[in-house]
Amino acid sequence: MAMSEWEWAPGTGQEHIDRITRFHMDSLAVPVEQRLRPSDPGRHDFPIGLDESGRKFPMPLPALTWSDRVLGCVLAGAVGDALGASIEFLPIDMIRRQHGERGVTGFGPGGPDGTVTDDTQMTLFTLEGLIRAHVRDRVSGVDDPVPVVQHALQRWLHTQGFDWAQAGGPFAEGRSQPDGWLITERGLFARRAPGNTCVTALRVYAAGNPAGSMANPLNDSKGCGGVMRAAPVALWSTDPEVVFALGAATAALTHGHPSGYLSAASLAFLVHGLLKGTSLPDCIAALTPVLTRWPGHEEQLARLTAAVRLADEGPVSPERMAEELGGGWVGEETLAIAVYAMLVTDDLPEALRISVNHSGDSDSTGSVCGNLAGAWHGVAAIPAEWLERLELRPTITAVTRDALAEFGTNPPTDDAWLERYPGW
Repeated sequence: MAMSEWEWAPGTGQEHIDRITRFHMDSLAVPVEQRLRPSDPGRHDFPIGLDESGRKFPMPLPALTWSDRVLGCVLAGAVGDALGASIEFLPIDMIRRQHGERGVTGFGPGGPDGTVTDDTQMTLFTLEGLIRAHVRDRVSGVDDPVPVVQHALQRWLHTQGFDWAQAGGPFAEGRSQPDGWLITERGLFARRAPGNTCVTALRVYAAGNPAGSMANPLNDSKGCGGVMRAAPVALWSTDPEVVFALGAATAALTHGHPSGYLSAASLAFLVHGLLKGTSLPDCIAALTPVLTRWPGHEEQLARLTAAVRLADEGPVSPERMAEELGGGWVGEETLAIAVYAMLVTDDLPEALRISVNHSGDSDSTGSVCGNLAGAWHGVAAIPAEWLERLELRPTITAVTRDALAEFGTNPPTDDAWLERYPGW
């Protein structure tokens, strides 16, 4: 097949064609049995093969693995967080003036630089807490992860400028410093405008008060600080309803309104399904009867329904999205915007762009959309240049790979692992 006969994907630019062609021509020096393989992640947008004569042919997409999806979920969540961080609080007309009609389209000069916010920080500590809770369950047979996640969030509070004795509460008794490896990552000690609700609730607990729960709400907040950290809960169980309940319980540690913790529960449920390869529409269909059994579900259900209905119209303006779904400042709106952005396109980068370019809480909507889109599309769908600029990428990857090991079929049992993830 001659080059002129090769049918490229619609809209493929000549520069992209030339780059891929050079890549494949360079590969001709490699033995043919090594060349007949899918494309490397991030190198180009669709898999192409070359036969021994240099002729191109389409190759079937490889099935996504569990680790592809889990890494995609956490890393794309951080990317979405970073994409939205610099435009949070800005009205859409100002975003357009600063970044052009499409708004933020990626990292680079004059735009986001890859810096993450407290959304990613708290997601990592939640994930670390779940790893430690799983270790405790394996070692001691204690299967309640909520106190261990509480402990993890108190460690995050310490990174935000509070002495450990002040931040740790009962976990600091007899321990001059917090334990585990994540707290040693100095990049996590940056203060990135942490949410007042989360900080206040964790300080209330550290002062000796009972933990926040649905039965003991510490406030009436339905802010998005619960949902934006909830995605890792999807790893806890193979039972989606257990995941839903745990998502609610861990969010209620800081957010007492049903829309504050049911949005988190719903996100964990949706991510759980996407990680198994269930499409988002099917995940939403499965979520609805579970959500409606919980008191106070009406706001979340209404926003989720509105997101699906809006996506049926196709892409709409940020103004219309805000009119229908809100600005993402509260949990049910954040999840709705993220769901809409993913439903309206089958392209992970475009979903993230849609999720952050609006007059609202852009980093949180981007983070949650990234969790959903990454769980479905996998890590290879994240543009390589975005990952290269992502702050804390090695740390994010390390925690996620450790989670894959702990929640895998043969979790580590050596002393080094138990020191890295103490089971409490």
